[in-house]
Amino acid sequence: MKWNKIKGSLGKIVFTNGCFDLLHAGHVSYLEEAKALGHYLVVGLNSDKSIQRLKGSTRPIMAFENRAFILSGLRAVDLVVGFEEDTPENLIKAIQPAVLVKGGDWSVDQIVGSTFVRACGGTVKSLQFKQGLSTTGIIEKIKTLP
Repeated sequence: MKWNKIKGSLGKIVFTNGCFDLLHAGHVSYLEEAKALGHYLVVGLNSDKSIQRLKGSTRPIMAFENRAFILSGLRAVDLVVGFEEDTPENLIKAIQPAVLVKGGDWSVDQIVGSTFVRACGGTVKSLQFKQGLSTTGIIEKIKTLP
């Protein structure tokens, strides 16, 4: 990977990760807040198999290719990188972001990769979620429709 050669020219790299299944306004707002913490936002995207292991056999709703395409179309997102593991720890070590970000349901100490990023001189942030917006909530609402 030529990442080490180009990352210096990208400015402050911010990294976040997630499933981003059934992308909604809360996701977009979160990604815009994450991007505002630096210059270049990298989104680690769980593979379909990773999501199935983490969330069960009925997920994801949208295939990896669709989730990646939608995310890459957002102005806040500069790069989408898929990963097969259950956590993005190896990806974080490869990218070496200046800022590591997760949503508000994670405390800074719980965020995977936080120890590594801080040891490299980076910062770790937990951004607040928008209340009432979640993929699970959308799925549950759809289930109640006639």
